[in-house]
Amino acid sequence: MEEIGLPTLSPEQKENLCNLAENAARKYITSKIPLQKLATLNITVEVEGEKPITVNIDVELSLNPNTEYPNLEQLANEATHRAQEAARTYLKEITCKSKK
Repeated sequence: MEEIGLPTLSPEQKENLCNLAENAARKYITSKIPLQKLATLNITVEVEGEKPITVNIDVELSLNPNTEYPNLEQLANEATHRAQEAARTYLKEITCKSKK
């Protein structure tokens, strides 16, 4: 992610960031494939460091037998992108609030 001049994040802010990013990825995936057709859906979001911070997002998914989807890798990549956008938006909001 790009440098946006963040303040140091509190543990609560880091947890909120992780939850928002995870929820964005989950929402995107389940908008494309019903949850009951997924055999595996693991979304991991980790925040490392202070200044700068690093947000690592990993999306792992697999389908139940006899369920098809044209391109699971592309779906996982787009879900990761959605999670990154949600994290970026949250971090920009924090930055704006800290400057007031």
